[in-house]
Amino acid sequence: MSRPTGDEFEIEFEAEVEAELDLAVASEPGPAGPPASEWLFDPADVEREEVELRNLLGAAEELEADPRSRGTGTGTGTGAGTGEGA
Repeated sequence: MSRPTGDEFEIEFEAEVEAELDLAVASEPGPAGPPASEWLFDPADVEREEVELRNLLGAAEELEADPRSRGTGTGTGTGAGTGEGA
């Protein structure tokens, strides 16, 4: 079994986040939904998860759009220990 390349990983990651986001949106109760005592999830928690998923999706799309960001590590401490940025 081969490991996915960077591009394949990004595509799979983005598809997985989009599927989770679709699931979160579909689970939102409508205005005539069940009473609060019958909720399986707190709507505030669902909304927070949706925001987090949208942030992840935006990050994945940014990585896809900006090839310069590849291979730069975590993005924090750039130049640390290399003499750059000092």
